Amino acid sequence: MVAASRPTTRLGQIAAAAITIIGAAIALEGGYVNHKADPGGETNMGITVQVARDNGYTGPMRRLPRDVAESIYYQRYLVAPGLEPLISLDAAVTEELFDTTVNMGPPRPSRWFQQGLNELCGSRVAVDGMIGGQSVAAYATCQKKLGAAKLCRAMLDSLDGRQKAEYGRLVRVNAKLSVFYKGWVAHRIGNVDRAKCDVRGSDAKG
Repeated sequence: MVAASRPTTRLGQIAAAAITIIGAAIALEGGYVNHKADPGGETNMGITVQVARDNGYTGPMRRLPRDVAESIYYQRYLVAPGLEPLISLDAAVTEELFDTTVNMGPPRPSRWFQQGLNELCGSRVAVDGMIGGQSVAAYATCQKKLGAAKLCRAMLDSLDGRQKAEYGRLVRVNAKLSVFYKGWVAHRIGNVDRAKCDVRGSDAKG
């Protein structure tokens, strides 16, 4: 079993916001599932069996401990894609990016964020699917230009639009995934309350 490495070791509001974001994802994903149409196979709390094995968990997926799932979420879907520094700037947008990263993997939502920066803000960040210092700095600059709340709402709308379009594309290329389409749209499009945009950065609550 992997050793838990939760953000609780990092004091302050950013750590609390990270835990809230992770908790929301786990609540949405639910418990153990092994749907025949899901190419990910066995899943528990949104963690696929392959991801669990890649992160050192070797036990039954039905018994995946919550602290192990939290550790995987934190390291693989928040820290590794470069999302953690965004929490202090905009927790609502970070929550959206994190949720989509859990659902689709890091490259697509990271690219969509960068595309949104370039379109909404006139930024010139590289659309490489890797959120780093350039993307974070560009977002901070755009907040000052457009206003934090206005940019938050616009970015959430932009991300949702691209995500919904991608769901449509996935169903077109693989009809077996159509069984998931309504659930994807119902639970993952517009799922981040726009009212959270009125609360800056890590002060946002779930």
